[in-house]
Amino acid sequence: MKFIDLNPILAGCALGLLAGCTTTQDPQTVMPRLLYSETFDSGLSSWEVEQQPGGEVFIEDGHLVIADEGGCSVWFRKKLTAPLVITYTVRASSKARVSDINCFWMATEPGSPDDHFGGDHGRTGAFATYDSMQTYYVGYGGNYNSTTRFRRYTGDGKRPLLPEHDLSAPEYMIQPDHTYHIRLVAAGGRAQYYRDGELLFDYADDEPLTEGWFAFRTVLSRLEIDDFQVWRIEPAQVEAVLQGEWK
Repeated sequence: MKFIDLNPILAGCALGLLAGCTTTQDPQTVMPRLLYSETFDSGLSSWEVEQQPGGEVFIEDGHLVIADEGGCSVWFRKKLTAPLVITYTVRASSKARVSDINCFWMATEPGSPDDHFGGDHGRTGAFATYDSMQTYYVGYGGNYNSTTRFRRYTGDGKRPLLPEHDLSAPEYMIQPDHTYHIRLVAAGGRAQYYRDGELLFDYADDEPLTEGWFAFRTVLSRLEIDDFQVWRIEPAQVEAVLQGEWK
C-alpha cells in the first residue's frame, strides 16, 4: 500500500513540481494541497471494515476490492476537515451483481463526533445501522441499479430525499466494468458529487457538515477501487472548485 500523509511543506513542494517548479499561487488558479494519497499496494491499515457475514475486503492487483454479500462500509481512518475534495476511481465488476457504488463523506455519530470507531457505535455493515449518522451520502446505481440518489442524513434517523436528488434515467446508472472517476466536494456550505467530470448533485446545506469521515459503501456487488486522494482547498480556491474547475 502506498499511503502518503503529506504535511503542508511537502505538499506545497509537490504541487510546485506539478506547476513547473514554482510554489507561487494565483488565487484564481485551482491549486489544492494533497493531504492523503493511496494506491492500494498492500495492506488495509488505513481502513476500517464493517461488513456483514459472507463478504470479503482485500487488496488485489493494486486495487481495494469489496466482494460483498450482505452490506459493507470501508472507512478511511483519518478524520477530515472541510474545505476539501476527495477523488478516487471505482468500477463495479460484472463478476457480481452490478449495483451500489455508494459513499459516505463528512460522517459523524452525534454521540461521539471525535471518535468514529470507538465505543458501541453499532455499525455492522447492515445499511440500517448507519441511520444515526450525520453525513452526506450518494447511492449510485442503488436498488439493483435502478436509482441514483443523494441524501443528507440528519443524525436523528432521518434521511430526507429531495425530488431533484432522485435520479432514475439510464444515463445515471452503472455501466459494468467501466472505471468511474468520482469527485466529492465539501466546501463553502455545499456538498457536490461528480461522476467522470459531470456534476450530478450540488447541495447547499443550511447547516454544513464541516468535518467527519469518509467510507466506500456497497451491498451484494464487487467493487474495485484505486487512486484514493484527499485534497485541501484554500479559502481563495473554494469558489473556483464549486464552479467545477479541477485538474
